[in-house]
Amino acid sequence: MNFVECHEEPIHIPGYIQSFGYLIGIDAKSYTITFFSRNISDVFDIENAEQLFDKKITDFPESFQGIIESEIYASLDRFTRRKNETYFDKIIIKDKEYHFSVFRNDDHIFLEFEEVIINPNKRISNKYDNFYFIDDAQEIWDQLLGTLSKIIDYDRLMVYKFMMDGSGKVIAEKRKGNTDSYLGLHYPETDIPRQARELYLKKRKRIFSNVHSETVPILSRVKDSIDLTFTASRGMSPIHGQYIKNSGASSSFSVSIIIDNHLWGLVTCQNTEPKHIDLEDRVQAGIFTALASNAYSSFKSKKELNYRLELNERSSQLKAEFLKQNSLFDSLVQNKAEIKELPEADGLAIAFDEYIVTEGTAPQRDVLDKIIEWANENVKENIYVSRSFLKDHGDELGLDESTAGIIIYFIERSKNEMLIWFRKEFDEHINWAGNPEKKIEVFVQNGEEKQMVSPRTSFQLFTENIKGNSKRWNSGNISAVHAVRDVILETSHKQYTVIKRLNDELKKVNEELDSFSYTISHDLGTPLTVMKLNAQMLLNNLTDGSEKSRHKINTIIEEIDSMAEMMHDVLQLSRAKYSEIQLEGIKTDTMIHKISENAKITFESPGSEIIIRECPDVLADKTMLHQVFLNIINNAVKYSSHNEQPKVEIEGTEDGQTIIYRISDNGIGIPEEEKHKMFKIFNRLDNAKKFKGNGVGLSIVHRIMKRIGGDVTYESSEKGTSFILTFKKPYL
Repeated sequence: MNFVECHEEPIHIPGYIQSFGYLIGIDAKSYTITFFSRNISDVFDIENAEQLFDKKITDFPESFQGIIESEIYASLDRFTRRKNETYFDKIIIKDKEYHFSVFRNDDHIFLEFEEVIINPNKRISNKYDNFYFIDDAQEIWDQLLGTLSKIIDYDRLMVYKFMMDGSGKVIAEKRKGNTDSYLGLHYPETDIPRQARELYLKKRKRIFSNVHSETVPILSRVKDSIDLTFTASRGMSPIHGQYIKNSGASSSFSVSIIIDNHLWGLVTCQNTEPKHIDLEDRVQAGIFTALASNAYSSFKSKKELNYRLELNERSSQLKAEFLKQNSLFDSLVQNKAEIKELPEADGLAIAFDEYIVTEGTAPQRDVLDKIIEWANENVKENIYVSRSFLKDHGDELGLDESTAGIIIYFIERSKNEMLIWFRKEFDEHINWAGNPEKKIEVFVQNGEEKQMVSPRTSFQLFTENIKGNSKRWNSGNISAVHAVRDVILETSHKQYTVIKRLNDELKKVNEELDSFSYTISHDLGTPLTVMKLNAQMLLNNLTDGSEKSRHKINTIIEEIDSMAEMMHDVLQLSRAKYSEIQLEGIKTDTMIHKISENAKITFESPGSEIIIRECPDVLADKTMLHQVFLNIINNAVKYSSHNEQPKVEIEGTEDGQTIIYRISDNGIGIPEEEKHKMFKIFNRLDNAKKFKGNGVGLSIVHRIMKRIGGDVTYESSEKGTSFILTFKKPYL
């Protein structure tokens, strides 16, 4: 048993037409008759229709007099020069007026007829085509339906918009009396499957006058099935016919809404009773629909232009702000609020190597790390957009409702530099016209049983809750991300020449500065020592001096100590950058215990509880390793010393080919807004200014860890800070 999907049904070659139409097909070269609808004998005086095959229309001058006298048929070659372009005329057959339509499709010319029907109730005035004066999308469609109702006069008229997934939604409606409203309802993709949408793009007006009437078969000498795509009377598929019946309608008429050469939607009209619409009225409905479509396209273009102008202005302002900063990272951080707002996001993360700065509603650091790792492994393009990130990757990455939608822009993939925008989960409810789930039925075609998705029998409201999605990122949001990208590229390019020119100078200056720092730090040690000794002698000899004098001398001594400490740290920083290193396996246990005990004495915190667990060996330079542990442990003891129960925990663990040390304290913590400054030289946090220090220690640690092939990161909250040191495992 074969299964036929809706999109596989050959609806363009049904082999029959509707009863209101009459069709004759002639060979495009010889003009001989090759096929016709069985009902043409009802209109033309033809005793035996079979005699028509392989003959010309002109071979039957009495029967086809109206056709022969038509201007179109008289110049058939001129009117069928272009493929699928339809021309209309009116002819008289047996004292009745008929519409006569002609077009060429491939090797055949189609001659189609239908009786002229006068609509005495049609009322059209000039005001109905003034779509271009309307500055509101909804009003354009409402006015279109109001205009068409004067021509078509069906029970229900709707504007049906196609969604990106092929489903549709009723966005405008005009109905009579107590007819149920479908406004706002969604329809699944299977209601108008892909091949039907393709036909709506080719044949833009489609009528089913009476879904209950018998169809008229096509009699043909052609081996292949006749393609009836462009015929007005093409018969409907059994599936669609049953669908219309199930909806409670007996007649249906639709006009395609084409915008930018794409099928944007349909004007769909339904009538409870069978009803035919005259060809001229159908053409006029198509003209009004085209006018409304163009007006909507113009409205959208104007709206898009205004948005672009506003976006350009904001981009220019952002560019000016970027150029005020000395680095791209600082530019991004200083303008993070505007960067978040441009694509209308709820949150933003700026990732620069180990630094991550957030704005608005964004995930915690551990989740961000997982997202960044996932992006590096799975995203190949420079810009990645998803509104279903939570639904698709929520369990895998430990996401919550703040990360339902995401845009990732790689600034420099090799340096792990990227921008990530976030959108919260959107509580989405879709009201379907009936349950969209597919049901399978068996039918017989040409003696063969087949399975096919059956048309829905219910159009009652069915509400579906959609979880894990954000609001859709629209084209304007994507344009805003592109604008941020362009600002980054342009400002980076402008700075490139300057940076290139200064780079050599900076390198030379840095070398001189480091040399100077080393010399100054070393050579000033002796005079500072002399100054301190003299100050201490003055203090000791001040037997009867005032307390004020003693305080001043003590202040001098403290400042000398601070200066000496700073010079010592600068000297260590210089050594960390330039001194030769010798990597070897080093035992850390004794070193850590000794530094920990000295730290309690140095910071006068004998009550500090320092818990030292496993201390595995690491691969490092011995002198530099001492500097690393000295700075980190000293900081942990110092910044927790004001706690009622100061506590420091030190533990090393093996992880594959790396050794990870975690040094945690219950001290003051690091404010979120200052985390990106942590490893910058001379940087001191606001909450740390009551403690002695000069902001050099962590810069030393950062520089050393990079030189020995390791890494340093941290985690912090109001309850304290943990520094994570990653070393290579010693060679066996």
